[in-house]
Formats: sequence, structure tokens, C-alpha cells
Amino acid sequence: MNLTSDRIRSIGWASVLCLCAALTLALTLRVNAVKSQVYDAEKRIVWVQQDIDFLQTEFQTRSNQQALKQLNDLEFGYKAPVAGQYIEGERQLAALGKAAGPGAPEPIRFANAEKPASQETGSSLLAMVSPVSGATAAALPEAGAKEIRKREEEREELTRDAGALGKRLARIEVAEAAQQ
Repeated sequence: MNLTSDRIRSIGWASVLCLCAALTLALTLRVNAVKSQVYDAEKRIVWVQQDIDFLQTEFQTRSNQQALKQLNDLEFGYKAPVAGQYIEGERQLAALGKAAGPGAPEPIRFANAEKPASQETGSSLLAMVSPVSGATAAALPEAGAKEIRKREEEREELTRDAGALGKRLARIEVAEAAQQ
């Protein structure tokens, strides 16, 4: 085996190149390890900052509670409810009620949407009742019914006119002056 100086030089350069590649790889791994440690440290810093913010809020809340308790004790004298103040049900609540005094307004009653058994009409809607007379729409006099029909016809005519207007506005007509 005859090694010439050129061959030794090329083997030297190859070995130097391999050494540089190995050192670059080792350096890259070390940099990535340091970056990971920095990232973990930053995560811990953020966590500690959030913990500090939480503790500051907790401290301020508790100091405000102490100030509110002192103000309550000094000014208002409010106390927390005790077990004897709660009621067990509707009967106990009703027992606390008092009879209406003279001149008291009538209690408010809510409407019930259930249909009475005496009305057996095909419609599930309740009959319209006049608030003044209490008469239903079926019991209106003939003149009132004619007036209602007249209003319905006017409403239908206006609806037709509105539809025709919509059709006219939807069309584009070129004026004669523009054509000449």
C-alpha cells in the first residue's frame, strides 16, 4: 500500500470534515437542549406570574371582605341567616300571609290558556272578546260584522296593489328618449 501525499491529504481533509460534522451535530444538540431549558423556564415564569396574580387577587378580596365586615358591624348590623329563618314549604309560607285589609286591591290573577269544556269549536284558538262589553266576535251585531268585512276587503286590495307595485319596480323599462 503506497500512500502518496495527495491521498494522505484527501484522507486528512475527509477526517477533518467528519470531525467538523460531528462537532456541529454535538453543538446543535446542545443548543436544542438549552432552548428546551429556556422554554421550560419561561413556562415556569408564566405559571409563577399567574400564581402571583391569583394570590394578589385573593389578598385584595379578603382585605375587602374584612373592610366590609367592619363596615357592616359598625353601620348596618346585618347578620347571616340562620336555619330557623328558612321555611319548609308552601304551607308554612301561606301561614305567614295576612288577610287583606279594608280597601286593599284585589289580588292579581293570571290568565289560563285552557279551553273550557263547554266550548267545543274546531279552532284551538280562544275566541276574541271585547274588553269593553265582554261579547265575543261571534255575537257582534250585523253592522259590526259588515264593517269588519269591509276592512278585510280593503286590506286585500292594498295587498294586491303592493304586489303590483313590487312587480313594476322589479322591471327595468328603457325610456323612449334614451332610445332615440
